[in-house]
Amino acid sequence: MIHITRDLLTVLLDRADDRDPAETNLRLSSTRAGDFETDTGLDPETPVLTHFTPASVGGAVNAVFGVDLGTPVDRGGARFLSHPKGFLGVSKTDDLAAVVIVAVPPYDDDAVAAFDRAGDGIELGVLDAAPPEESLPE
Repeated sequence: MIHITRDLLTVLLDRADDRDPAETNLRLSSTRAGDFETDTGLDPETPVLTHFTPASVGGAVNAVFGVDLGTPVDRGGARFLSHPKGFLGVSKTDDLAAVVIVAVPPYDDDAVAAFDRAGDGIELGVLDAAPPEESLPE
């Protein structure tokens, strides 16, 4: 099972709907359940998808030096993809990750599913919990 916050899922589905008929392809990052301020009911080490990284982050450095600075350290083991043509699964042309969340029109809770990199379904658990606030060091 993979867990995702309700807020992140809502943002991802809205983004896919806004970009339709273009595809959406975003790197997702997780936060350990134990880092949440509220009790999630999960083992503290369980990763919960909480953030996405826009595709353009780190693009210039990657293009010039081949170094991906767009993925935070120890993050980015999942992707969100939209398939505007309606295929709710993983295709051979998709960017893969350990976990791939795919959404199709009408981009709602009934039109989204999670898969492993081989395309096998994974249960998607949606949590109504907010991740801890983050800030940059001064």
